[in-house]
Amino acid sequence: MSWLLNLYETYESNLDQVGIIEKKYNDQEFTLLPISHTTQNAHIEVEITEDGEFHSARVIDKNDAGTLIPCTEDSASRAGSKIAPYPLHDKLSYVAGDFIAYGGKIKKEEPFTYYIKQLEEWAKSPYATEKVKSIYTYLSKKHLIKDLVERRILFLDDKGNLIEKWDKKYESLHKEKPLIFSVISGEQESAFIRFNVYSPNKILTKVWKDQEMYDSFIRYYKDLLGDEDLCYVTGKRSPSTDKHANKIRNPADKAKLISSNDSSGFTFRGRFNNSNEVASISYEVSQKAHNALKWLINRQGKIVDNRVFLVWGNDGSEIPDPMEDTFSIDPTIIERKERISYTNQEFANEVAKALDGFKSNLSTKANVNILILDSATTGRMAVLYYRNMDKELYLNRLIKWHSTCNWLHRYRKDAHGEYVQFYGAPATKDIAFATYGPKASDKVVKGLMERMLPCIIDDKIIPLDIVRSALYRASNPVAMEKWEWEKTLSITCALINQKEGYKVALDTENNNRDYLFGRLLAIADVLERRALGPEETRSSNAIRYMNSFSKNPARTWKTIQESLQPYQARLGTKGLYLSKMIDEVASRINYEDFNNKPLTGKYLLGFYSQRHELYQKKEKSDSIEESIN
Repeated sequence: MSWLLNLYETYESNLDQVGIIEKKYNDQEFTLLPISHTTQNAHIEVEITEDGEFHSARVIDKNDAGTLIPCTEDSASRAGSKIAPYPLHDKLSYVAGDFIAYGGKIKKEEPFTYYIKQLEEWAKSPYATEKVKSIYTYLSKKHLIKDLVERRILFLDDKGNLIEKWDKKYESLHKEKPLIFSVISGEQESAFIRFNVYSPNKILTKVWKDQEMYDSFIRYYKDLLGDEDLCYVTGKRSPSTDKHANKIRNPADKAKLISSNDSSGFTFRGRFNNSNEVASISYEVSQKAHNALKWLINRQGKIVDNRVFLVWGNDGSEIPDPMEDTFSIDPTIIERKERISYTNQEFANEVAKALDGFKSNLSTKANVNILILDSATTGRMAVLYYRNMDKELYLNRLIKWHSTCNWLHRYRKDAHGEYVQFYGAPATKDIAFATYGPKASDKVVKGLMERMLPCIIDDKIIPLDIVRSALYRASNPVAMEKWEWEKTLSITCALINQKEGYKVALDTENNNRDYLFGRLLAIADVLERRALGPEETRSSNAIRYMNSFSKNPARTWKTIQESLQPYQARLGTKGLYLSKMIDEVASRINYEDFNNKPLTGKYLLGFYSQRHELYQKKEKSDSIEESIN
């Protein structure tokens, strides 16, 4: 119940955000829903005059379809043939009193009867607004479909009935395909109608954006709630509910986190007589917790193959995402190239400075929540992972992760679209693609992201199979394009370095066998590349033999060194420095260690550091020559 309590507290801390429309990066609108409200994609907007007459109607563009609507417990969980009308906006079969007259089909009873009775009770209650009364006055006249047909919003066949699905045979009646069939996936009767009130004298707030409308229904519906019971979340007695919200990830999401339907499957039968004996949750807590969850997912959640990864603070403050890379936290902390020589502790201080802004924004009582959700079926959702942590502990874990699982990367782009290098930890999604390849399915990616989270949050070692898979791909550059291999290489070095604690800067005093073999491979690669020149783009022998080298280093090195001789001859005295370096590094390997025992991931660290060092020296020498000339 702790995740429900923390979501409830988040809602209470952000009451000033209720009903305020925000936009995602794709301009899709969302808001922190008021209680007793939900969202629905509407297809038709009908405007009513203040005195209850039809004014106009239009088919709604898909980008503007999101609509905040009042709902009851029954309507929020209706399914199948169950008749449970929404209080105001609803499907055509519910809101049109002339639905049957135009060929509408009903299974048992007419939904409009239930809808208009429920709307009448709200319109005649002491909480009703003038807008509710205007809409009720119009709908009680029972000619909505007639008006929509006359305005060419809905269309009839030659028998005077609503066209079920568009077919070419209707082209004789209608010259082109009506717009309504472009926004609905089923029959016209499934179109969702939202209502608005028009005034010629003043500009009125849209009904679904009107705070007065929200408050009106909340006060009205509060009087209709059931008996009080002990809420297991807050420990207080208040009206309880056994019907909980869906549409958690998106407006079409039917999966619920809490459900007590025991008509099949026998979830609790045999242990309890009814669902309330398992847990009792108040209506207010359920509404606020679920609405806060929807708001947070829209605002800052990550969804991969319907799996939700969410991090938030109880007070609603923005929290650094553990799944992002160091560049996302602060691109400026690795601007100077010489920082790659920093120790982990020195770099940890740099990361800590970058996180100070987040730390100061969090209140003293704020905790950090990490939640992962997913659904196995269309109707049920589960909490796969949940942690509630002290903010100091959370930020310290982030600092440790970014200062230990770090390396120098060159695959990120800045705001201008230019590639930049950054030093730090890679994002978990990038780790997934480095481990399993860019064609890895979303199912594989979300599984790895879930497995990596405890490594960051709980300070655990990265699973060995992930490191091995990344190491295998990084050791096989000929199977990838150059950009992909370079990205895979730097990410793999970061994964290996979490345990080894090496620096990117070349460690000339490191006499580890695998590290030295990696240095040899890098020198051979750079030597051949310089002999080939910038015009030649093919891979060097060192790169082509890299996979074999990682498995049989001594035997493969003999082949690589023999293939270097023509390039050494081509370079002449210009390659003397690199040839001497090969001899110097090889002499450091003990005689008994110069064998075919497979290399560990340390060889990649040696390879990367040595290659980086040589490239840096080349850049410096080139710049000196340019300044002299």
